[in-house]
Amino acid sequence: MRNAIAWLFAAGLLSAGSAHAATVFITGSDRGLGFEFARQYAARGDTVIATCRHPDKATELQALAARKKNVVVEKLDVSDDAEIKSVAAKYKGKPIDLLINSAGVLGKHQDQTLGTFTRTEFHGVMDVNVFGALAVSEALRDNIVASGQKKIIAITSGLGSITIAGGMPRGPYYYRMSKAALNMGMQALGADLKSQGVIVAVVSPGTVETDMLSAFRDDYNIKKLSSITAAESVTQMIAIVDGLDQVKAGKGINSHDGTIIPR
Repeated sequence: MRNAIAWLFAAGLLSAGSAHAATVFITGSDRGLGFEFARQYAARGDTVIATCRHPDKATELQALAARKKNVVVEKLDVSDDAEIKSVAAKYKGKPIDLLINSAGVLGKHQDQTLGTFTRTEFHGVMDVNVFGALAVSEALRDNIVASGQKKIIAITSGLGSITIAGGMPRGPYYYRMSKAALNMGMQALGADLKSQGVIVAVVSPGTVETDMLSAFRDDYNIKKLSSITAAESVTQMIAIVDGLDQVKAGKGINSHDGTIIPR
């Protein structure tokens, strides 16, 4: 533990007075929910490893890192195995308390409605939303096991609930399928890592005002859809994550509002 803390000070990821802060690794941190997670965890003094595909274009994230010395920005495309291996190698042996798999894509509307299916778009959505989360979780599992909190979280959606959204017409096929598959993948991962004390859960943010929601409204002509801000959603999700244990994690989709959505 002393070596881990010493490394964090040396890397500039911990400041004096924050030696007990958690280390949080976030994918898709350059916008939307991922950025808000980075902002809020940084604000409460946690060490934040914020990753995204194009750090050079992540203006808000770079500004956050400039203001907050407990934030480090790393390049990571979750669909690129070489980049996953590279960032895992960089942090080898360093405890990571919490992994938040936030990176995700909606997919093109014109390629995932009945009559327009394309194999290429299907693989693209599944690669990012499902395999990306699994691959990052696998690559960092030793870091998680070595930490105090031992938590792996994936941001899912109520649209991935077969019970609730299975009968929804005209919705995005691949996106819904990817979130259902993500839920199953995280359930399986949780079973495999349970004996090592790791808590694996899927959390739904609710209907949040993000670029993805705007695209969803436009693509599927859904104008009346009540929503909350990213700040509101992430504040609630952080509270849910703070209180998670293996029992709560295994009950279903943990919604931002404290309810459990059936898988």
